[in-house]
Amino acid sequence: MEGIERNAGSTAQFQKKPWQRDGGGGGLACTMTGDIFEKIGVNISHVEGPTPNTFKAQFQTKAKTFHAGGVSFVAHPRNPLVPAGHMNVRMISFDRAWFGGGSDLTPTFAFEEDTAHFHQALRHACAPFSPNAYRDYAKACDAYFYLPHRDEPRGVGGIFFDQLPCDQDSFALVKRTGHAFAKVYAELVRRHQRDPWGEAEKQAQLRKRGRYAEFNLLYDRGTRFGLDSGGNTEAILMSLPPLAAWPVPDETR
Repeated sequence: MEGIERNAGSTAQFQKKPWQRDGGGGGLACTMTGDIFEKIGVNISHVEGPTPNTFKAQFQTKAKTFHAGGVSFVAHPRNPLVPAGHMNVRMISFDRAWFGGGSDLTPTFAFEEDTAHFHQALRHACAPFSPNAYRDYAKACDAYFYLPHRDEPRGVGGIFFDQLPCDQDSFALVKRTGHAFAKVYAELVRRHQRDPWGEAEKQAQLRKRGRYAEFNLLYDRGTRFGLDSGGNTEAILMSLPPLAAWPVPDETR
């Protein structure tokens, strides 16, 4: 993504901040603000230690210790015609271990060709695995990235998987998901980064970001897991957009 900024004439670079967790582990929070990306973040973490009581109830485990590692990517572009993008992969271990993760696309203005392009890349990433892998993970993504209080999806979907066996096939899926997302998202950014936009498009983007923030604060499992595990708060909340807006209620109703 730094390359996209450089090609646009920007000198923006990721600012890297290592952090340590009380009780064990830590990570690296990387953020960048440039001409193309209003905010982009990559968070790498590995935390471990005594199992919080909230985890014991949530994951139905009596394990005394836990380990969790993951990589998260979130991008909020300046241009409202460029979609926001998200990818996360993780491994969690209590008395058993599993992989989870996925990626999704959240455009303010959904273009059919972009949605098809994005899903085709993820379909290809899932192809070496079970015949129904993409179908099942896409369905799970639609169910997960949904705002029930709004009765609307967060974006145009992607794939989502959780509690997969901790084996070579699952690890291969995790790697293919990350590689596929990095490639296709960069292609979509380059496709629209020079599209013209005005104040109306920007306001629509800010309202869409409001929905994004609502999901991450109310429903996102990664946000809850990070906060419950005592991780770095700023790194956990890096997924939130830099600016967002909510429409003023219509007082005539």
